[in-house]
Amino acid sequence: MPQLQPPRPLFSRFIRSGRRLAAGLLLAGLAGCSGLKFIPDGARLYTGSTVKLKSNTGSEIPNEAVVQTELEAVIAPKPNSSILGLRPKLYFWHMGVGKTKGIGHWLADKYGEEPVLFSKVDTARVAGLMLNRLNNDGFFKPEVRANVKLEERTASVDYEARVNDVYRIKEVFFPERDTLLDRDIRATQAASLLKAGDPYNLQTFVNERVRIDNELKNKGYYYFAPDYLLFQVDSTLNNQVNVYVKVKGSIPAKAAQPYVLNRVVLNTDYTLQDTTTNKTPINYRGYRYYPDESVFKARAITNAVFLYPDSLYRRRRADQTLSRLMSLGTFRFVDQQFRPARNKPDSLQYGFLNAIVRMTQVPKKSLRAEVQMNASNLFTGPALVVQYRNRSALRGAEQLLINAQASAETGKGALSGVTSTQFGIDAQLLVPRLITPPFDIRLRNSDFQPRTFFEAGAKYVLRTKYFQQNVFNLGYGYSWKTKLTNEHRLQPVDLQYVRLSKEEDVFKRLLEQRPFLKQSFRQQFILGSSYTYTYNQQVLEQRRNQIYFSGGLELSGNLAYLLKNLSGADKQAPEGQRPAYEIAGQAFSQYSKLNLELRNYYRTSVNPASGNKLAARLLIGAGIPYLNSSVLPYLKQYGIAGPNSVRAFAARGVGPGTYRTPANDSNGGFYDQVGDIRIEGNVEYRQDLFPYVKGAVFIDAGNIWLVNGDPARATYTTTSTDAEGNNGVADGKNGQFKFNSFFKELAVGAGVGLRIDVQFFVIRLDAAVPVRYPYANKEIKVRRNSEIPLPPGLTDTYKKSHVGYEGLRLNLGIGYPF
Repeated sequence: MPQLQPPRPLFSRFIRSGRRLAAGLLLAGLAGCSGLKFIPDGARLYTGSTVKLKSNTGSEIPNEAVVQTELEAVIAPKPNSSILGLRPKLYFWHMGVGKTKGIGHWLADKYGEEPVLFSKVDTARVAGLMLNRLNNDGFFKPEVRANVKLEERTASVDYEARVNDVYRIKEVFFPERDTLLDRDIRATQAASLLKAGDPYNLQTFVNERVRIDNELKNKGYYYFAPDYLLFQVDSTLNNQVNVYVKVKGSIPAKAAQPYVLNRVVLNTDYTLQDTTTNKTPINYRGYRYYPDESVFKARAITNAVFLYPDSLYRRRRADQTLSRLMSLGTFRFVDQQFRPARNKPDSLQYGFLNAIVRMTQVPKKSLRAEVQMNASNLFTGPALVVQYRNRSALRGAEQLLINAQASAETGKGALSGVTSTQFGIDAQLLVPRLITPPFDIRLRNSDFQPRTFFEAGAKYVLRTKYFQQNVFNLGYGYSWKTKLTNEHRLQPVDLQYVRLSKEEDVFKRLLEQRPFLKQSFRQQFILGSSYTYTYNQQVLEQRRNQIYFSGGLELSGNLAYLLKNLSGADKQAPEGQRPAYEIAGQAFSQYSKLNLELRNYYRTSVNPASGNKLAARLLIGAGIPYLNSSVLPYLKQYGIAGPNSVRAFAARGVGPGTYRTPANDSNGGFYDQVGDIRIEGNVEYRQDLFPYVKGAVFIDAGNIWLVNGDPARATYTTTSTDAEGNNGVADGKNGQFKFNSFFKELAVGAGVGLRIDVQFFVIRLDAAVPVRYPYANKEIKVRRNSEIPLPPGLTDTYKKSHVGYEGLRLNLGIGYPF
């Protein structure tokens, strides 16, 4: 066999030369990405600064992390951004030098960054700003040194700040004069931000002035201003200071007295060419009301006004009035003016103001029609929606909304080939007050207008191959907000009547094979009541971490069951159905249902406009039927999976439990995969990519379960018979929720997505793959006389069709999933 020969010297030199060339090209590329070759000769690239905070006395520095952050914030300029020492933005900037168009100019404009040279660094100015911040934080007579580090092509600065012990507040003295203004300032002392023992901090003094001014504004001091307050600070021994709160001696006389509202004018039809004030006003509860009551009754407007004639001026009530009037939804603009009352001179202690509230109306009536494209988890297709709105239907700012809708949609997934046609009409009347006779509840401390709502509707559904259905609803309730983030909705009456007007043969056979499903589709009344509380920090757009929580409780049939039971009524048992009390010949549903949703949004960037965030959601829902019901009404059951849920699986393609509809079952898999209990969790990271384009990576997990097991939805594996006569038929779970196994039954999926976000709508494309399946793969054998029956039509090939696997799934959606 021939021997392998070593490389010849010439070839070896060639290889070594190639390696050196490759290394040289790599270093050149890194140098280019580092940006150093774009620095002019004789100049240095500024690479940043550090700050070290040290104590001269060796004692602990109070709020050290906060002080450190303040010092770092004044460092200027900011160096070029870098990743592992590379500065690709400098490269992009260089591509656009001297160009006014083309790809180089575009890249430089979008992604480039001009070099930050050390010549732009003013260390003396930065050190001065740091000294100022330290003095403001109570570290008097500090020292700041700048140590410049020069390299061949770069430069950086290390700042060292040395401080003495911080000064602390010893005592705080409020004004002692016997004037009305000083007495009112002293009355605010209990809520003072200046506390004995706290470190001296200039920002705290600024906040204290604003606090006192707010307190005075709510005591009638309309013309007072924060700048009229003065803080005198006297240092004592042991790094302590005494603080004296005083009023400047040169403030205007009108700033030193509180004001009373003399006249309050309400103009509900103000325009720039306003002539209503030339008309005779209506006098109502002391208000001067313009122009008349042809559109709005005076009572409806004054219920939203908290400026009362002959009462002390309070800024809180003025702000509340603006908010309440705008939340009526009937005015485009609302403003307030306060002027000295000319016909009533000031007294020795009080002044007098006239208040004018001007409101510009939106059109009272409107009619709107639009075509919508439904892209839900289940059906896709167009819908026509026509809405009529009357913003003062009963002349009390009541909003009447009437919606008519028609749609023709095509089913997806398990409903492929099924069309759904719907026609519906519903009406809602929103009354801007709480109707709670005999009580008059106005929620005077809330900035938001409470409402009483009445609603009614009817809907016809035609689902080809299955059924025709009529749904009627009637409701009454209240909604109110105690603050911007907190909302309550109480609905004492939420009635629904569901009736199958026609059943196709396929659907009839399906119901006969599945008694649980038949119970859920039975004609019945839903006599519901509900309460929902929502806490939403998303309205606080500047917050970096935002929490959303919604919790709701729904009850149905409890009072009706109690009355029927006390009256001694008999339960009725239609053929094949569970005995139950009836109303007007129809059974009513009885259950309790709890829904919880928790979301958290954390913005990874300090920039409030950034869309880079980590979003997480947890959904927990449970509906428990009892007494008059063994199954939740079908409309109240949970489904899971699809574009807004566990995205790696088809809509309603998971659960309950380990159950999966056989692939050869085309009659009702969609209807099987619902449950009484839902647990779902989602985590998603969202990243800005380009203008109006965002990316995402996500993982979803969840499933649904039954409260009472359903033998028709057990997990079947095979029908083969062994020598002992055992049939492998089911795992016996029947889709029922079990605390010791539910976690193992969660379906898990992961994926990536793209979103086109143009603010007023979002188009979303997600691609996801399953990570874990809830379907049972373990063959469990039971006796022939098992109480768990085989499903109708089960064959020997069932296992092959049952234990299938999902592939990559694409989801197209409108809006974010949560």
